[in-house]
Amino acid sequence: MARRLGVSPTTVRSWERRYGIGPALRETGHHRRWSPQDVTVLEAMRRLTARGVPPGEAARLALDTARTGPPQPPGTPYRDGRDPFDPGTASPAGPVRPECRGLTRAAVRLDTVEVALILRQVVDEMGVVAAWTEVMMPALRAAGRKWAGEGERYVEVEHLLSWHVSTALRRVADRPEPPRSGPPALLVGMPAELHTLPLEAVAAGLAERGLPYRMFGAAVPAEALLEAVRRTGPAAVMIWSQAKHTADRVLARRTAETAWGGRGSRSRPVVLTAGPGWAGRQPGTGILRPRDLPGALDRIEHLLT
Repeated sequence: MARRLGVSPTTVRSWERRYGIGPALRETGHHRRWSPQDVTVLEAMRRLTARGVPPGEAARLALDTARTGPPQPPGTPYRDGRDPFDPGTASPAGPVRPECRGLTRAAVRLDTVEVALILRQVVDEMGVVAAWTEVMMPALRAAGRKWAGEGERYVEVEHLLSWHVSTALRRVADRPEPPRSGPPALLVGMPAELHTLPLEAVAAGLAERGLPYRMFGAAVPAEALLEAVRRTGPAAVMIWSQAKHTADRVLARRTAETAWGGRGSRSRPVVLTAGPGWAGRQPGTGILRPRDLPGALDRIEHLLT
């Protein structure tokens, strides 16, 4: 039963002991016999706790499942202060949405079905910006803290979570609706930069607003970036740098100075240097530095309209 649920045997026993979620039948030798109804209740308990519902409340809702059908987990944030990977340890994470807690727990179990379902739900119900800032980013940070603190033990969790977050964002970014006409925004990773998830969040946010963009991803060579500016005539170019050693101020200035168009009608893009790699660096003329995803999207939308 524990294997089927994706939890430990200790957890199954704890649910039975604390909340009365146990088998309908017992035989001599303490053997448990789980009926189909018992399994339904346990699966509801697992699903609810995976999505961040406190165990006591989850048990009450799960026991109601047999009478009323599958319950829906509460969707309002609550304060907890515990590491979403481990409900038994303290964490400085502060307020945590139930969806974030559920996402991290599902990722730790390597439950790809549940991870994908939660991500699809939060993007559809909350929109890209809220899903990224309130669920995806906190979960990714928690994953990073977990494996950084325990060597490479949980690195597979972060990789799995990152891939599914990318998939959820790409689903929005690749919408078939044509964007507004006009010059696009270019989204580019610095030549030595391999991180792209924040850029993918920007792309999804722009697509959600119906704004034109070109996504070039990670590690774009300097001359390729400048050539793309000359070819497309963008109104804005976002250059992402995750670490200081990948941030190149000279390239940012060269990008801002690259002109497009014929003589007498040439234009230059506004460059946005985004990411922690630019921290402490003063932007030059024609260069902006957004502080968060909503601010970046608002700046780009203003430049494109």
